[in-house]
Amino acid sequence: MNKKPIRDWKKVYKSDLPYIVYELKDLAKFPAMIILEGTLGAGKTTFVQMFAGEKEILSPTYSILSETKSLLHADFYRLEKNEEILQLEVPNYLEGKQYFFVEWGMKFARRIHRELPENWNSYVLEININSEKNPSPEGPSRNFSLSSLHDD
Repeated sequence: MNKKPIRDWKKVYKSDLPYIVYELKDLAKFPAMIILEGTLGAGKTTFVQMFAGEKEILSPTYSILSETKSLLHADFYRLEKNEEILQLEVPNYLEGKQYFFVEWGMKFARRIHRELPENWNSYVLEININSEKNPSPEGPSRNFSLSSLHDD
């Protein structure tokens, strides 16, 4: 899949996340699948919690799928094959949802995109931890990069 850059945010701290969420909701046309890419501990689940406004959202690492009223959150870290995406029957969970967040989904992006209803838009949000000599009390900052995904 091809990526088209939309917006970058540099030196983002946890206290800045509400502003990133606000902008992302404005930039990403829903219904939207947003693949979250970043190393372990980059803040992918924290971002989804902030986006949903619900701290009770747990990482779906073991259950693979977790949902709230308006979003579906998936973690494909343990998946190995495209066929496993089909077995999840994702379209059944998307009815009535505005957002579908997928951690560790880039290697399955084409397959996931095919499973989405036609009116869904696809994006990737890359989160990278900055290595800082003197991090703030909130810890190191992160860089966020939003791109649209196209199956060209």
